[in-house]
Amino acid sequence: MAAVALLSESVLGWSIFALVLLVILAFCWVYIRKYQSRQDSEVISTITAICSLAIALITSALLPVDIFLVSYTKYQNGTYKEWASNNITRQQIEDTVLYGYYTLYSIILFCVFLWIPFVYFYYEEKDDDNINKCLQVKNALKYTVGFVIVCSALLLIGAFVPLNVPANQNSTQWEKVTYLFEELGSSHGLAALSFSISSLTLIGMLAVITYTAYGMSVLPLNLIKGTRNVAYERLENVEDIEEVEHQIEKIKATCTDGRPLSSRDRCALHQLESKLQVLHRRERHLEIAEKNCCTMFCRALRPFKIVCGVFFILVALLFTIALFISNLDKALHSAGINSGFIIFGTNLTNPLNELLLALQPVFPLDYVLITVITMYFVFTSMAGIRNMGIWFFWIRLYKIRPGRTQPQALLFLCMILLLIVLHTSYMIYSLAPQYVMYGSQKYLLQSKLPSVDALMGNSTTGMSKICDADAPEDQCTVTRTYLFLHKFWFFSTIYYFGNWAFIAVFFVGLLVSCCRGKKSVIEGEVEEDDSDFSDDEFMHV
Repeated sequence: MAAVALLSESVLGWSIFALVLLVILAFCWVYIRKYQSRQDSEVISTITAICSLAIALITSALLPVDIFLVSYTKYQNGTYKEWASNNITRQQIEDTVLYGYYTLYSIILFCVFLWIPFVYFYYEEKDDDNINKCLQVKNALKYTVGFVIVCSALLLIGAFVPLNVPANQNSTQWEKVTYLFEELGSSHGLAALSFSISSLTLIGMLAVITYTAYGMSVLPLNLIKGTRNVAYERLENVEDIEEVEHQIEKIKATCTDGRPLSSRDRCALHQLESKLQVLHRRERHLEIAEKNCCTMFCRALRPFKIVCGVFFILVALLFTIALFISNLDKALHSAGINSGFIIFGTNLTNPLNELLLALQPVFPLDYVLITVITMYFVFTSMAGIRNMGIWFFWIRLYKIRPGRTQPQALLFLCMILLLIVLHTSYMIYSLAPQYVMYGSQKYLLQSKLPSVDALMGNSTTGMSKICDADAPEDQCTVTRTYLFLHKFWFFSTIYYFGNWAFIAVFFVGLLVSCCRGKKSVIEGEVEEDDSDFSDDEFMHV
């Protein structure tokens, strides 16, 4: 019976996994198709973007699965379930999760260092006059070699930097080299992969500080403020058209007697004519938006958007407070910078950690909440990238606009999301350290006084307690996420200071978003660098 029950649970689990996978792929397809350019689109770049975005979402969902599996091995009274009472069985489950992490992280390495750069340069080498595909592939591979070299260097550094020093400090150079290869063989190269992923996570940390922190502030405030009234926008646009036309007529009037325009007037006339074209395109888009049913439907949903905006800003503030308390706890109670600010358990009351622990008795509310938190970070990151665009320091490379996004921008978007997902696990650990470390596990705390159960002949004595740093090692299983995050102490130190930067950028973004006015109802649809052809094509799709 136990085997049948276990088999049915496995079938149910795989069915749920397949359903979730289909939902993720459907969402990725709709999202990429919504933002990709109707004029400049490539099959290979579209498929790459969809698959990369799906990998990012699947990887982000692995943390809740990790927490669920370590918690599922125990009952609420702190005892192991019958099928998990054997230590070998628990070890197999833990290894399965660990290899799941390494598999997905290896795919991310492949995408970031090989596949996405190759597709990016393949599209860059595309030329309407060049039909030689072999030359296009050759040039793309030539530029991709640089990324492969960087990846190889990271793998080598991770492979030959052992975490344990040789026992004999007086050994010869040859013995030290032999020791390095023995360390590499004993770990099966997993340390090399861990170091490479941790290095990428540093870049992901920068992306989280830049895009996720801003997205957490701009998303709720945009929902609260809403968009400008389309009728007032049309009226202002008509006034701007009349003013520009008046300025053009004024400049042309200076040459009615046949005299040529000065270079200054010709430059001003060219700028005014370009501005007039943009204003006329805005007028056409505003006219369509005013008659569009979606605009009227969104106007009817205005109260609901305000409620959602207020809820999201409260959630963002809760996350920021929890992150601040967690960092303060590390600053006060950890061993310091040389230990990576690692602490076992919590010493200060963390509201989000306490909320997750309080939801444990009501299955499966705590797992639903940790999944929502994970998806919240991903979608606020997408909102931040969509509002800011893709930047390289102070240079804006690409804009993310519905129906106008270039294939290169979509590839950059997916690469940034892959890097952000790598850092999301540490962010969630910082928000709820005890829960991410042990999940909903409990253990039996042996009591010195005989209990009622013991007097009645029941062998189970003691009271159950939530797993923490004081729990016996064989009674509480640590999640693979926690062990992976703290494999290299110096990365944990950098992540710690990155959390302080995240808090600062969030409040700066909140201040900037509050000072900005309402967005246009056609935000991102009309830009000066758009051609009339692309504009007409967009309006007919």
